[in-house]
Amino acid sequence: MKIADLKQDYNRLQLQYGAKELDSIYSGGCEEHPDICFVFMNPTGKNIASNKEWKGKKAPWLGTKNIWKLFYQVHVLSEESLDKIQKMKAKDWDYAFCDALYQEIANNKVFITNLGKCTQVDARPLPDEVLKKYLDLLWKEIEIIQPKVIITFGNQVSSILLNQKISVSENRKKGHTIEMNGSMYKVYPVYYPVGNGIFNMDKSIEDINWIIENELKQEEVQR
Repeated sequence: MKIADLKQDYNRLQLQYGAKELDSIYSGGCEEHPDICFVFMNPTGKNIASNKEWKGKKAPWLGTKNIWKLFYQVHVLSEESLDKIQKMKAKDWDYAFCDALYQEIANNKVFITNLGKCTQVDARPLPDEVLKKYLDLLWKEIEIIQPKVIITFGNQVSSILLNQKISVSENRKKGHTIEMNGSMYKVYPVYYPVGNGIFNMDKSIEDINWIIENELKQEEVQR
């Protein structure tokens, strides 16, 4: 199975739980053993790829600005790319730039996805019951790509993925090991860094850089 094989299921769920006038947003980045799998909450209509007329990559965060600052600060995005993003208006994002951007993410061994793929017109919170409809599909994604580390953003996503109540403030730099179909995965909850969580971005960056230094680089040393 490939990541692309899941799109039909995501499109079906978009009709049930998302805005009918928008498309589902899937994922993007390295699909073969990435170092990090970033799991966010759900996309909104601010993503230019959610427009039904958009024929390019349907990947997270296209056409937005703030989250790319975090990706730069955790060393998975170049300063040149960040500068371009900060100067661009939504209409300036084209297929070639989006493809190049996610190629850079892939080259840095990162995979970016959302737990819920149901695009909303705005940043309204989704109930747990809706996000849980996507959990089995997220696990299929994870099984396909086999990441070294999973980083979940926010209390809600972290709690659903780990099947226990998680407060990020009590779990900073704390890894949780979970098993899925015989494979073990390390999951680190971090603060949600955009929207209402923008003031927590520095904490998210600090924790992600700690995870990279203490989880991924330690693994390289042990090898």
